[in-house]
Amino acid sequence: MEIRQVTAHDVDLLVPLFDAYRMFYGQPSESERVRRFLEERIQHSQSVLFLALHDGTAVGFTQLYPSFTSMGLGPIFILNDLFVAPEARRHGAGAALLEAAAKYGRSMGAIRLALSTQLTNTTAQSLYERADWKRDTLFCTYELKL
Repeated sequence: MEIRQVTAHDVDLLVPLFDAYRMFYGQPSESERVRRFLEERIQHSQSVLFLALHDGTAVGFTQLYPSFTSMGLGPIFILNDLFVAPEARRHGAGAALLEAAAKYGRSMGAIRLALSTQLTNTTAQSLYERADWKRDTLFCTYELKL
């Protein structure tokens, strides 16, 4: 399994995976919008993406967004997206992507990584817990649709 940081040259490999990820969460297939979204994130250095490849085929990705913690007075990364193609699951890609994200965060001096997932996504939760991520038991998460 090869894990590498995504560059603008990798967008063609990433678009089908990102589109499949969005469809997993009930969104319509919109490959051109996905392409523009990814190109903008990369062009403006607004996120960091890692790609998992197996025998040269893209099988998964993760995306980190930089942020800060006021309580910790330092940088954090939000692991907003993690996806492995169904046919490639259970072969270590998800764990390798999580480790690449953690290594990157450490190298950037981040205090922590944070993520959220659907309560029903027990497969992902199991992966996170095997990788020593801890479920937050102190805070509730809210959002305001704009």
